Amino acid sequence: METQITNGIKITVDPHFEPLHSNPVENKYLYSYHIEIENLSEYTVQLLSRHWIIFDSVGIKREVKGSGVIGQQPILHPGQVHEYSSWCPLSTAIGKMHGFFTMQRLDSNLNFEVEIPAFDLLAPSKLN
Repeated sequence: METQITNGIKITVDPHFEPLHSNPVENKYLYSYHIEIENLSEYTVQLLSRHWIIFDSVGIKREVKGSGVIGQQPILHPGQVHEYSSWCPLSTAIGKMHGFFTMQRLDSNLNFEVEIPAFDLLAPSKLN
């Protein structure tokens, strides 16, 4: 699990390899990840968009950008938490993801970025 706090917003990521949806013989590896977003600030904020940077172990880089997360743009009041789960396919057994969320303070319409901590995507067969 990886955690990072940026501008009063705490992001925790918990990644998992999904063996039932992977096929290493065909170079298909599926990873899920659970994200927890906690508003530690004194302001009400809204998550507007996401920007992911995804690497595999042969150097291929992908970027994924979009509105909200899993079709939602949650509003978090001070002390509130929003959680969601998603997934990432790779063609290698090892990878890495990181990125940021664009958030907005609702009192001032000020947009700001919140770092998503880097986390490893590892198939258990690659662990010693």
